[in-house]
Amino acid sequence: MSLYKTMLKMKGVIKMRMKTALTVAGSDCSGGAGIQADIKTMTMNGVYAMSVITALTAQNTTGVRAIQEVSPEFLVKQLDAVFEDIFPDAVKIGMVPSCDLIKVTAERLKYHKAKNIIVDPVMVATSGSRLMKKDAVKTLKDDLLPIAALVTPNIPEAEILSELSIENKEDMQKAAKLIGDEYNTAVLLKGGHRSGDANDLLYEGGKYCWFEGRKINNPNTHGTGCTLSSAIASNLAKGFSLYESVQKAKEYISGALLKQLDLGQGSGPLMHSFDLISHYTEEKI
Repeated sequence: MSLYKTMLKMKGVIKMRMKTALTVAGSDCSGGAGIQADIKTMTMNGVYAMSVITALTAQNTTGVRAIQEVSPEFLVKQLDAVFEDIFPDAVKIGMVPSCDLIKVTAERLKYHKAKNIIVDPVMVATSGSRLMKKDAVKTLKDDLLPIAALVTPNIPEAEILSELSIENKEDMQKAAKLIGDEYNTAVLLKGGHRSGDANDLLYEGGKYCWFEGRKINNPNTHGTGCTLSSAIASNLAKGFSLYESVQKAKEYISGALLKQLDLGQGSGPLMHSFDLISHYTEEKI
């Protein structure tokens, strides 16, 4: 780019196109997971965040009290409204609780030729509450996984998707390969549910890559899966490779955990804004 054009951009004469990311997920009124965590994460990772809500949840750090799904018709209207105006550079899919909503989501994403689709197969909340109907798992496999660029299950979710028992690293490799080959997608199998480490396995194009990590002594992990997948989506939207996107996302989530935010009476949220430096964040003294 010429010096002249660079100066014009700095002055705002030439508009720079900001990269965009869409989250399709449920709302968490306590702000730690779901749509709220996704928007915070995408914003902190430098993309313009948009959202399509699949369900409202009444929940806090101690558990989910109620779930109210949107209608399939309204979900279609939300998806079309986004894609017809501000086309997302990446799409993260979180909680889609029912067969009908999964089918609608997959159909509209295919219709709009969505790119960089990441599926975080949200089935159970950190508190243990079920967030996906049992009969929806098959629809998730049949309709959403085949159009995904990446699937990000934790170990319990990977056991459901692969129908294998996962006890060690070898089991993680078997499950990731089975899921990836079956649905022609990359798989990031998160190892945080194993004791002793937080090593994640990326299976892409027949190759394995381990991301070594240490357990951070922080009981407040509400929304970690949402946060990681949204950070990956943000990095893909910005043009990073899948490997780079995962690496940067893991660095971000480690920073959010290390801040040791402690809110609520249960498993609390992360400090999504740990790297935010602005005079707008200053507290009154």
